[in-house]
Amino acid sequence: MRKFTRRGMLGMASVAMMLMVSACGGTTTDSSDAATTAKPQGNDTSASSKTKVVWWHSMGGALGKEVDQLVADFNKSQDKVQVEAVFQGTYDESINKMKASMDSDSGPSMIQVYEIGSRFMIDSKAITPVQQFIDQDKYDVSQLEENITRYYTFDGKQYSMPFNTSNPILYYNKDLFKAAGLDPEKPPTTYEEVKKDAEVLSKQGHPASFAIYGWFMEQLFANQGKEYLNNGNGRTSPATQSLVNSEAGVKTLEWWKSMIDNKSVINLGRKTDDTEKAFIAGQIAMTLDSTASLREIVDGSDGKFKVGTAFLPKPQSASDGGVVVGGASLWILNNKPEAEQKAAWEFIKYLAEPTTQAKWHIATGYFPITKKAYDEQIVKDNLTKYPQFQTAIDQLHASKPSTATQGAVMGVFPEARQTVEGAIEEVLSGSKPPQKALDDAAKTITDKIGTYNKTVQK
Repeated sequence: MRKFTRRGMLGMASVAMMLMVSACGGTTTDSSDAATTAKPQGNDTSASSKTKVVWWHSMGGALGKEVDQLVADFNKSQDKVQVEAVFQGTYDESINKMKASMDSDSGPSMIQVYEIGSRFMIDSKAITPVQQFIDQDKYDVSQLEENITRYYTFDGKQYSMPFNTSNPILYYNKDLFKAAGLDPEKPPTTYEEVKKDAEVLSKQGHPASFAIYGWFMEQLFANQGKEYLNNGNGRTSPATQSLVNSEAGVKTLEWWKSMIDNKSVINLGRKTDDTEKAFIAGQIAMTLDSTASLREIVDGSDGKFKVGTAFLPKPQSASDGGVVVGGASLWILNNKPEAEQKAAWEFIKYLAEPTTQAKWHIATGYFPITKKAYDEQIVKDNLTKYPQFQTAIDQLHASKPSTATQGAVMGVFPEARQTVEGAIEEVLSGSKPPQKALDDAAKTITDKIGTYNKTVQK
């Protein structure tokens, strides 16, 4: 296995600086529970004969406790590997700490990285693709959800293993729908239907609201079957141009702005936390949010109103599309001994087991990445309690395989996402028309991609 050296990392210095920019303008389940301190977990100093695996992750708060439990369960399940989980802050902070650690032995054996960091991880040449271990073990990847693993597959090679996975759905208040004379069992599925229903609901004092979140724009492109970047969304070859100013983007912002103008949609800013709170309080009748927020939303509205869920909307005239997975995956670092890398792979396999995935799904709301997890009784019971999650499952499975739904990849995704959020704000505030705002955003992103590509090529 090829080791990663300081010389190979020097060319990436300016690239890592790009990742200092926050990945998300909105606050999602994937990042909002971050704890403030790092506390190693699962470390057993008496297990000196075991191969130690250090796992850097970005799951804080309640999610961090679930990670600790996964590690403790694995360490008890066998006597050859000892995993130590260490919280490293946000995804951006964790990646930059990884880079800083490469000149020493202080870095991790494996690291959790958000999906939009995938291009950077590959270009860093700091990792061993999990495909290598899959091939060595003859590991059956057919047991995994293809619409999840496709994101982390490049040129037929799987580079990392999905861990926490989500996508966005439409949430709506069934009680408000009924009170407004709308059928609570027939939610809107197109831009046109969303606009029509929002107008009816707003007349009753309950408009809709969607957070200004770049992730949503990416998803609305994919749902129209449209690519966000050139060169097959950056998958047939590295992307060189942003396509955010194409018809799919303009049509989306024209739709969004028209609802702002007639006050059927209100602007609550960039944070999904704010739209979620307004929805749970019954102040807004529809919103977009992550599937990972489903349990929190349903529990928060319990006793107040019934929550309905629906697929992400798209224009009535749009072609087949689907959603792109969000969340993060697990990467194995190549500057560690072969035995340590193989030990990390053993832990990754454990995390993908149906029983493990079932527990993780129930505790967090993230998708199981293993199909057989849905056969576990606790998952069946959970679906009975939270039938709304069936929408998320159906939407994932209904996504038509394409480079659009496989997801865009670029080394400057965190910056690109913020640039798009700025463009959306310009449109909703009326300072720029949709085409102009997206033309400016596309140029900014394209320029940043060019700088990144030059850096990588050095």
